[in-house]
Amino acid sequence: MIHLSERKLIVQWVEEASIAGARIRKACDLLGISPRSLQRWRQSGEIGEDGRSRRQFVPANKLSEIERKKLLQVANSERFSDLPPTQIVPMLAEQGLYIASESTFYRVLREAHLLQHRQASRPATVVSQPKPLMADAPNQLYSWDITYLPQAIKGLFFYLYLFMDIFSRKIVGWQVYDQESSEWASEIMCDIVRLEEIEPDQVTLHSDNGGPMKGATMLATLQQLGVVPSFSRPSVSNDNPYSESLFKTLKYCPRYPGKPFSDLGQARQWVGDFVHWYNHQHRHSGIQFVTPEQRHSGLDREILIRRKQVYEMAKAQHPERWSGQTRNWEPIAAAYLNPEKYRATKEGNPMEKAA
Repeated sequence: MIHLSERKLIVQWVEEASIAGARIRKACDLLGISPRSLQRWRQSGEIGEDGRSRRQFVPANKLSEIERKKLLQVANSERFSDLPPTQIVPMLAEQGLYIASESTFYRVLREAHLLQHRQASRPATVVSQPKPLMADAPNQLYSWDITYLPQAIKGLFFYLYLFMDIFSRKIVGWQVYDQESSEWASEIMCDIVRLEEIEPDQVTLHSDNGGPMKGATMLATLQQLGVVPSFSRPSVSNDNPYSESLFKTLKYCPRYPGKPFSDLGQARQWVGDFVHWYNHQHRHSGIQFVTPEQRHSGLDREILIRRKQVYEMAKAQHPERWSGQTRNWEPIAAAYLNPEKYRATKEGNPMEKAA
């Protein structure tokens, strides 16, 4: 609301601007008021209180005080005290009784400070999305998860631990065990840090909220190694999409065996062969169809330059076969994990770097 002193100044400014040759509508737009308000202030003879501030709209269908008390009495009765309005209203209708709509029940309970969780179950909680992360070089952002591999005995499984570099998509560490364990995951992470020569505070490791991921041994190991942990929201697989996609590639590739693994040795042998194929032979669509190892070692840029030259030569030989530019073989500059929508701007993407 615009106060009395402010309205006097506004009228004075507009009159001075009008005398100087300015248009009143333009001046009002600049000051954030409508010409009708200015006209009303002038015609009143004095700059008094804005009459709109005293308007009070009372809905014609508003509950009376008696009806409101009855609603609260019913909602707090022994029968309905532990039920939400979505349950109360239909049950009343079965008895041929209508007091108010569900939204009105909610509103009246909220105004009376009685809108709270009314059951023995744990109330729903809002879990914020993980922090957006970005990697523009290898060994900055890792993702890991555990998946099941079927055993010959029905109902029993082996557990495949897979760690991948999100920037290059390379599988940097893996192992198959007969149980889920925070200790096993810690050992794999120690081997990765040693083989990749990871420095403290260089890598962020993202995972879901499983027991091995948040186990005391794993968290203590990450702290000792200087690896920053990052976690998905509970029961939200989309927060860890790279590991989920990798598991789909693994289980739907033509090499995947049609029968369960007979023992732990066979499972490890098959996974070892898959990892070698995936890292050194598989052209990954998310990194311009180079292998994860080529991107991890920095060879992808030279490969993509050669591909671009081949396409340019083909176009020069038969320009009639090309309706536009040649295929885009530019390297993918960065990889993003859980990026927020609409945060990219013309000045650049403001998402935080993982390292």
